[in-house]
Amino acid sequence: MPFIALSLIVQVALVVHVIKTGRNTMWIWVVVMLPGAGSIAYVILEVIPELMGSRTARKASQSLGKIINPNKGINTATQNYSISNTVENSLKLADECMSKTMYEEAKCLYEKSLVGIHEDDPEIMFGLAKAEYFLGNYAESKRILELLIEKNPEYKNQEAHLLFAKTVEALGELSQAFEEYRVLAGYYSGAEAKYHYASLLRQQGETEKANSLLVEIVSSSKVSGKHYSSLNKKWITLAKKELGS
Repeated sequence: MPFIALSLIVQVALVVHVIKTGRNTMWIWVVVMLPGAGSIAYVILEVIPELMGSRTARKASQSLGKIINPNKGINTATQNYSISNTVENSLKLADECMSKTMYEEAKCLYEKSLVGIHEDDPEIMFGLAKAEYFLGNYAESKRILELLIEKNPEYKNQEAHLLFAKTVEALGELSQAFEEYRVLAGYYSGAEAKYHYASLLRQQGETEKANSLLVEIVSSSKVSGKHYSSLNKKWITLAKKELGS
């Protein structure tokens, strides 16, 4: 059967699938106007996740969706917020703004959400501290993180701890940063904390100990699988560079 005829049959079948399953009619235009690529995108994003229902399939679908429509998340969050500016919608939009490096907008949304029963919410406070950090407002970021722990002494979050360490380092409070990174290096699940700790150790002339941590980062990447390596690619690359390997 000629390829063109086969492609046409596939397109018709997928259009019928879109209609029968009640999916967004936008897919009809994608399949028809982008022969081949449109059909492949529809199968990966809609058909395979439906058939498999697996976490892997859903993640693949989400990743491809971000490539095809990278602004879908923030557009949806903005629309929902414009309809109802609840705390939940504010936080979803704030998170999307953070992912788009729109830190000033995220900061405003996090601040707006710290009201009523959410006044001392640790996750919202952490989000605000992150926004302040990326805006270069390190003193304010530190203040918020200290207030977070004061109001929520039982709160445990390795990312918040790492942010605090990076914040005091940015403020030049190296002795405190050194201690925070030392503690983090013992339990933080990724490679970033160990890399920062190694960097401070090198600054203090403790090259052997620093190199030991860098070797640990590289070694972990070899036995921890692709997911770990992907998440920690930046720190693994820097560690290898520091070691000259």
